[in-house]
Amino acid sequence: MRFLLDDQQRDFVRSLDALLAASDTPAVARSWALGDTAPGHALRLRLADAGVFALAVPEEFDGVGLLPVETALAFERLGRHAVPGPAVETVASAVLLAELGDPDLGKSWLPRLASGHASATLQLSHGSDAAPFPFASAWALDADSADVVLLVRGHELFLATPSGAALASLDPTRRLFAVEPAGPAVASGPRVRVAAERAGRWAALATAAQSLGVGRALLEQTVAYAGQRRQFGTAIGSFQAVKHRLADALLALEFAQPLVHAAALSLDPIDIAMAKVAAGEAGYTAARAALQLHGAVGYTEELDLSLGLRKSRPLRDAWGAPAACRALVLAAGPTEVRA
Repeated sequence: MRFLLDDQQRDFVRSLDALLAASDTPAVARSWALGDTAPGHALRLRLADAGVFALAVPEEFDGVGLLPVETALAFERLGRHAVPGPAVETVASAVLLAELGDPDLGKSWLPRLASGHASATLQLSHGSDAAPFPFASAWALDADSADVVLLVRGHELFLATPSGAALASLDPTRRLFAVEPAGPAVASGPRVRVAAERAGRWAALATAAQSLGVGRALLEQTVAYAGQRRQFGTAIGSFQAVKHRLADALLALEFAQPLVHAAALSLDPIDIAMAKVAAGEAGYTAARAALQLHGAVGYTEELDLSLGLRKSRPLRDAWGAPAACRALVLAAGPTEVRA
């Protein structure tokens, strides 16, 4: 498959990079980890003004339509700049509500999600009498700060609320919550299951794109460091072993990127599962190389590198753990190679 961005997509990516570079996202992420969500909410509004959340909202609800390719491009940038908050879950919730087709829920939330004046989080649970979702989340991210918390159990959709304190996460910007229904189901039936499965695909795709962005940022920082750090009178980047580690990380990221783009084009669950595994493992490979090649300084909280290091593993496992994605691909059997 040959995938090239058009001029409009390239301009969109460049504008997002410029916006995020000017937003001091490391400071926003650190504030979010400490419980100060105001800078994160302000950044969400700027991202919404750039059209990020409108990409998953139909035009009749003030969006620009469901555009998965542009969404993947946007979330690669969000990963590169370590943007905190339930951005993936907001997009997935918008897709869920759009696919559900409930006019009351759609009018209540979709324009607000598109404009950035509300955020959402989502938990998909198959329930006791339903098959597991291909892509699911056992917890609701940032349920204490999201404006709406959605919970799907099997064929029922609930508005939900956190049922306890946040759970510990390797990434301090990811606050995980168990949630429980805040009242009776607001929708039920097969249409809920179909909409939830669609939302799970978008969540897995956006998370894969985030992993790719995190990995690329870590690799760039490590290459720069390897060119500056000197041992035995020479830059460590000239050592063959260091070159091999960096090359391995680069190859993993380069092979993962077209899989993410192909998954965005097709939205096929098998394509998304392959992209999720490849991007998650590539981001984690870049993180391990970054940590080893930075040495002791890589462990410090003060270094911005730590933001990406602590994201790589949680993103690899979120919305489709590697084992679950591999099982999905194996269960599908041999697939045709796309030209």
